[in-house]
Formats: sequence, C-alpha cells, structure tokens
Amino acid sequence: MSAHVQVVESRSPWAGGISPFGVSWQKLMMWIFILSDAFIFGSFLVSYATSRASVGTWVDTGKVFALHIGGTEVPLLLIAIMTFILVSSSGTMALAVANAYERNKRATVRYLTLTILLGLTFVGCQAYEWTHLIVDYGVRPWWNPFGPPQFGAYFFTLTGFHGLHVLSGVIYLAVIARQVARGVYDRRGSYEAVEVAGLYWHFVDLIWVFIFTMFYLF
Repeated sequence: MSAHVQVVESRSPWAGGISPFGVSWQKLMMWIFILSDAFIFGSFLVSYATSRASVGTWVDTGKVFALHIGGTEVPLLLIAIMTFILVSSSGTMALAVANAYERNKRATVRYLTLTILLGLTFVGCQAYEWTHLIVDYGVRPWWNPFGPPQFGAYFFTLTGFHGLHVLSGVIYLAVIARQVARGVYDRRGSYEAVEVAGLYWHFVDLIWVFIFTMFYLF
C-alpha cells in the first residue's frame, strides 16, 4: 500500500521535477517575466492615455519627431526607420530560433549576430532622438516647448524603459550567441535557450508596436 502511495506521489505534477505546464522551468519563468512586464508597460500606456485625454490639446508628434531632408520636413521618418529596424530584428530572431531547432550552429550565430546589430542600431537611433530633443529643444521630464508638460515625462518614461529592455536584450543575445558558438548547447543536447531568448526579444518588439501606435501616431 505504501509503495502504491509512493508511486502516485512521484507522478504528481507538484511532486517536484515535473513541470505542471509541460514546459521547462526556463521557458515558464520567461513567460512569467513577460506577463509581469506586460502589466508594467500596460500601466504606463493606460496612464499616458488617461493624461492625454484629460489635457485636451496634445503635442503634434508629427512635427516634433520629423526629419528635415533637402529642406523638406518628413513627419515621423526616424520613428518609422526605428520601427522597421526592430520589426526586421524580430524576423532575424525567428530565423535564429528556426536554425537552433535544426542545430545549425553557424546559421544560429549568424542570425543572432544580425539581431544584435539591429538592436544596437535601434538603440543608436533612440540615443540620437533623445539628444536632439534634450540639446536642441531643451525637453525635460518636467518641461518642453511644445505643449503640456506631461509630454516630456511620458516620452522619457516610455521610450527610456523600452530602450533599457532593448539594450538588456542585446546583452542577453550576445551571451546566448557566445554559448552557441562555443558549442555549449550541442553538449547539452538542447538549443532551448535560444528559443527562450527569442520569446524575450519578440516581446520587446511587440511592446514597441504599442508605443509607436499610441504615443507617436495618436
């Protein structure tokens, strides 16, 4: 009888060593992190939408974030380029994961490197954007020359928090790429770490789509 009880307990999902959701603990923890982080970004965006609705007249983001090319003002050109870069990085990340499934080490490293370079390019564009607004226009979290003072606070909070995620993701992917190149996952017999990193990177890309839509377009 006691032996039977022992067998039943060892097969219990909560007995230890077995994931109750049928996934590895690394992937489960990443999903929990993504969910909690989504709540934080969601709170920021809801706060922004509430403040903007209560203010009435808002800043013309098309003019603030326009680039001047050949004397012509092109609204949101830099933001459109940044969005294209980040969406493209999502594609290269997907290719890295696909090649990781095939255990193609060289291709996995190549696409991870491309993703890292695109991420760094995005961060560089964001650094230019911040420098332009701070130095040329004197924008601060508590003041700006364009309209409601809340604009500066939300701009630096939303883009800064997201930019920190992108930079952290670049470092994360660099570590994963190094591990792949050294054959660590070949020896382990699993490339799941690449897929887990891909979950984080796709989340960062998705959040940018929401920021781009809510903050820059409307």
